[in-house]
Amino acid sequence: MKRITLYLFNIVICLAVFAQKQTPPAGGTPKDFTLPEKTTFQLDNGLTVVMIPYGKLPKVTVSAVVKTGNIHEGEGQIWLADITADLMQEGTTTRTAQEVSLAVANMGGQINIGVGPNQTTASGEVLSEFGADLVGLIAEVLQQPAFPGGELSRLINDRKRDLSVQMSRPQPQASEKFNKIIYGNHPYGDIYPTEEMLDSYTIDDVRKFYSDNFGAQRTVVYVAGVFNEAEMKEAVTKAFSEWVTGPAVSFDVPEAVAKPGVEILDRADAPQSTIIMGLPVVDPSHPDFIPLSVTNYLLGGSFASRITSNIREDKGYTYSPRSTVDTRYGAATWYEMADVTTDVTGPSLKEISYEINKLRSEVPGVEELDGIKNYRAGIFVLQNSSPGGIIGQLSFLDLYGLDDSYLTEYVKNVYAVTPEQVTEMTRKYLDYEKMTIVVVGDKKVIEKQIEDYQNALDNF
Repeated sequence: MKRITLYLFNIVICLAVFAQKQTPPAGGTPKDFTLPEKTTFQLDNGLTVVMIPYGKLPKVTVSAVVKTGNIHEGEGQIWLADITADLMQEGTTTRTAQEVSLAVANMGGQINIGVGPNQTTASGEVLSEFGADLVGLIAEVLQQPAFPGGELSRLINDRKRDLSVQMSRPQPQASEKFNKIIYGNHPYGDIYPTEEMLDSYTIDDVRKFYSDNFGAQRTVVYVAGVFNEAEMKEAVTKAFSEWVTGPAVSFDVPEAVAKPGVEILDRADAPQSTIIMGLPVVDPSHPDFIPLSVTNYLLGGSFASRITSNIREDKGYTYSPRSTVDTRYGAATWYEMADVTTDVTGPSLKEISYEINKLRSEVPGVEELDGIKNYRAGIFVLQNSSPGGIIGQLSFLDLYGLDDSYLTEYVKNVYAVTPEQVTEMTRKYLDYEKMTIVVVGDKKVIEKQIEDYQNALDNF
């Protein structure tokens, strides 16, 4: 018995010591980001090259970022930019798609082309010894697309299947309506095409979009990682110097407008309602953008945010609400999105509005804000922890016309945000009475709840 007692006592002691050892130390304060020394030069045709030595792993990332995307699609041509990019991956005038894929696979990587509202990016990552070869291959894909007409029907059918999946879900439906209300007939308001629109595209449409929007002076080639600078400079110059200058950088900036009110998209018998609620705000070129971003993280943009704590943790209305500042060139919106149980649609709107109103009227505590600032600064540091991340940040600066100090002083500027500024940003930009609200759900169930919510606003 004594032996058993001693054994149990030792177990308790060990568990206590183990528990003490498992207590994590206090997290350190993220430091300012130090941008590696970079080399920048321009070719005679207007193409810009940025080379950033980074890390020790013998790999290099090459990204050619062209300032064109969905914003340059004509009326009734939604996703034409995406289909153009799809076809660019179907081979060049000298190699088939399979030959391109095999060539880059032999370098230890692959090439991807992605399209956004303002940028189209062709990028790849390979072993450092193949960096110059990757530059040549990306240049070939960008400058010599074959645009095989026989592949267009297949790619359009792929896009139609994607469209069908997207439009069967409530969140894309809500986002489409929300952006249309905010941006109107501007391309930022056109997210999804119709199947008939996709079927109408011809290979001539693709070729015209390419010739109208691709060229050297809209392009920045980034090289990041471990590489021989002289060798890569020679490779980029050789591969891109003969590319046509092409069109100048040009973006049609929208007149985003706040249109208060509630739009209900009926989804009969839906067990949940999808809510999106927001309005236009300033883009990254504005001095208020960083304080507004911190405000967003405190209000609804992090797991510890107020809206999340309210309607997820306290009320159990939803599983994963989130708010974000969604940025595009010359425009941005703040919005909160949440999938909530149908019978608490109105109460969810009321609680979101309550948290916005509270932050407009009461300065947050220092401890609460410090936790949010630590979180945001830490995320920023992680975003810069790879060659691809560095390229993403530099491309962001280039798009919005920001200098390097935006990156190097970002952490300092986040920590400089005061509780008073957070309330100021909320008052200045997040007026719930001006917000556009879109709800996708069972109209017959939620309509009365929405009416009650609107009446409740009058009593705030």
